[in-house]
Amino acid sequence: MSPGGGPESDVADGRSDKVAGPPRREPGERAAALREQAAHLSQTQLPLRDDPIGDPPGQASAWNIANALTVFRLVLVPVFVVTLFARGGHVDGWRVVAWAVYAVACITDTIDGDIARKRGLVTEFGKLADPIADKALVGAALIGLSILGDLPWWVTVVILVREVGVTLLRFWVIRHGVIPASRGGKIKTLLQNVGIGLFVLPKWIFVHYVAWVVILAALVIAVATGVDYVVRAVRLRRESIARTAR
Repeated sequence: MSPGGGPESDVADGRSDKVAGPPRREPGERAAALREQAAHLSQTQLPLRDDPIGDPPGQASAWNIANALTVFRLVLVPVFVVTLFARGGHVDGWRVVAWAVYAVACITDTIDGDIARKRGLVTEFGKLADPIADKALVGAALIGLSILGDLPWWVTVVILVREVGVTLLRFWVIRHGVIPASRGGKIKTLLQNVGIGLFVLPKWIFVHYVAWVVILAALVIAVATGVDYVVRAVRLRRESIARTAR
């Protein structure tokens, strides 16, 4: 209160006991700020559900059911290889056993990530082991089939280059944000697993023709989604760097 007495004098002199708050924004400025925040969230946080590498690790122990399924899938890889090459690799009974092992491994790949996210069991170990197990299983199947002469090497090379390349891209852009899994990528994974499984089965004529149709469809989608992933990864990294520079 000023010497002149009365609260009016304080107001007149421009002094007040209240702490000044942040400057008020115009409605247009507030709307622009909200849009920018929403865009940032959509690029960095929301897609985490679609990419296990981008899922933030929780406080769960690495000893959990989701990681156990991932480790089980890794253990099945050498089992699959042994059954695939058993007795020269062309005995129908052993090929059916190899197909069953591959099918079980693919099922664990489908459910371990869902369990981890729904139950809060995402861990650093799981984020690292899951893609390794996936690539080990697919790589072992493709290379094994090519060694046996059941699948041309060019098919194996194209699929593996795409798989490894996309995985490396995911790690390259992870600190800039996460690219959500596309519908095409999920279809590719389904067709790829079905196609490989059909090639693992004995060379029954009908199955062999269906296997080629499915694997060629998977190849086309794999290349298309791989190119799309490269474009989106480069764009995400460029936009992230531009936001940081501002």
